[in-house]
Amino acid sequence: MSTTSTSTVRRAVPPPARGGLVQSVRDSLVVAKRNLIRMTRIPEIVLFGLIQPIMFVVLFAYVFGGAIPVPGEPGNDAADYREYLMAGIFAQTVTFATAGAGAGIAEDMHKGLVDRFRSLPMSRGAVLTGRTLADLVQTTLTVVVLVVVALIIGWRAHEGIPKAVGAIALLLLLGYAFSWIGALIGLSVRTPEAATSGGLIWLFPLTFISNAFVPTGNMPTFLQHVADWNPFSATVLACRQLFGNPDGLPSDAWPMEHPVLASVLWSVVIIALFRTLAVRKYRSAAT
Repeated sequence: MSTTSTSTVRRAVPPPARGGLVQSVRDSLVVAKRNLIRMTRIPEIVLFGLIQPIMFVVLFAYVFGGAIPVPGEPGNDAADYREYLMAGIFAQTVTFATAGAGAGIAEDMHKGLVDRFRSLPMSRGAVLTGRTLADLVQTTLTVVVLVVVALIIGWRAHEGIPKAVGAIALLLLLGYAFSWIGALIGLSVRTPEAATSGGLIWLFPLTFISNAFVPTGNMPTFLQHVADWNPFSATVLACRQLFGNPDGLPSDAWPMEHPVLASVLWSVVIIALFRTLAVRKYRSAAT
């Protein structure tokens, strides 16, 4: 009887994870491929992810375009605001993908798929890394479509292709960083619906208490400081400068004086912090 119990316990113990950086990268790419294949089989996920940012572009550009002047920019206020707006819309789009990342991981947890991954001899962080990489690919596709829509409504990048590519790289880095926040949320809730709600509720104040849609000069002093040190604001301003778009006379706070460097630093810190927390959460849930 004891022998049978012992053998049963031994079979229930998950196999040891395979170590090494190369193996971890391979496992992550396998999981990323699995998620990308799943996206192609459910095209509604990609389609609905494209509709929302396009609606934001059209609504903000044509409804608010003539009503919100951009400080320091002479000429057609509507045209100025469209160029001012687009960096904010781009950044909002990549960060709102956080909710999808969290919901996807929560769904995998709910269906027991993550438990199957845990039973395999693979890197413990590969499941989360693969998921975030797949979300990054989807976000890249969304940004490309959004750029085309922005060009149609009159937005232009005036500093050349290399700087425009650099701006898009900053956007994708921020989106990837925020996807790790989504991963942690997805691991911390019980249902995909809760992950979606939890992934969006904090994004709205983050994106609106920033320089994304309006210049911060008219905000109350306290909110101006919050907006200036908001990682979202740093990326938005960095993109405006790299695109050659109006910047709305930013403040003299350090992130606003060095937006490109601040954007990179914020994204790296967020990735390091929330990846550590998410992987730790994943491991603790496995025990």
